[in-house]
Amino acid sequence: MGKKSSASRPGPKATASSAGVADIPVVAGREPCPCGSGRRYKACHGRAAGHAAETFVARPFEGLASECDWVALREIVPAATAGLTLAGAAAGQSATLATVLPMAWPGLVRQDGEVFVGLQVPGGSGDANRDVAHALERALAAEPGTPIEPTALPGPGPRLQDLLDPAASLDVRVHAGFDFWLDGVEDRSPEVVASMERANEAAVPTVRLTSVEAAYWCQIRDRFHLRWVVPHDEDALLDALARLHAAGADTVGEGSRYVGSFRAHGLVVPVWDLPAGTSAESLEEPVDAFAVRLGEAMADSTPLDEAGRRARAGLRSRQLTLR
Repeated sequence: MGKKSSASRPGPKATASSAGVADIPVVAGREPCPCGSGRRYKACHGRAAGHAAETFVARPFEGLASECDWVALREIVPAATAGLTLAGAAAGQSATLATVLPMAWPGLVRQDGEVFVGLQVPGGSGDANRDVAHALERALAAEPGTPIEPTALPGPGPRLQDLLDPAASLDVRVHAGFDFWLDGVEDRSPEVVASMERANEAAVPTVRLTSVEAAYWCQIRDRFHLRWVVPHDEDALLDALARLHAAGADTVGEGSRYVGSFRAHGLVVPVWDLPAGTSAESLEEPVDAFAVRLGEAMADSTPLDEAGRRARAGLRSRQLTLR
């Protein structure tokens, strides 16, 4: 599928504008800074890289048209791809977003020149947007057959809004497994095949609903769930869910039960338990109907009554934060 990059391949470049020196190479923190100052890199031009790694962006995908699906593919969808609409200097090139790539690489250029960038990557800085953009930038400049190895951010640089058309929606394609890694690939390295087989064994069956945006049915062992990434303000959403819960209208079909929510990358992800055997197709109509009820409840600005306040307190206690 691809070949590992050579250890002698030059590292990424960081711009050291504060010192008036451009293109200072990134080296290990304890090595002498390449600018010639005589200081260690981490105490000289590596400071900018360290600061970039420490910067935390609570809602990194805000401003992208499919923000909810970006979050879903980052956090809750095992195997999916989506074509990216590149802009600026990269306009006319093609690239594919993937939930996970072989060996958890941040990016990959296949032997046929197809560019992939991964979302679910261990580690990273406090800005997931910048991490993905950096991997995409490196992949677009790499030669065919090159995996993009994990590396620390070299400092300030482009974000996804600089490389993509932010108004272009993601056309998400959910896969049953990770066989898409090898689609059309004749040269299949044993390590990539083994990585794919391990990933397939752990993949949770998942389906994206079509009636609403960024709602995903999944089956975890013998339990069925709906997880729905929504763009709404958290307080307004809690008020609306409390109204619906107090009225017994917070279900997404007969036998379903709202069990709580989690926060991921600045958005709220409500979760429902579903009756055993519930199919994704059977959810489309009740979820669409729930979306209408939710919209009406969010438009209600009257203060919550006592039952609504109790429901809100209960809903608040069932929240957790992933990131």
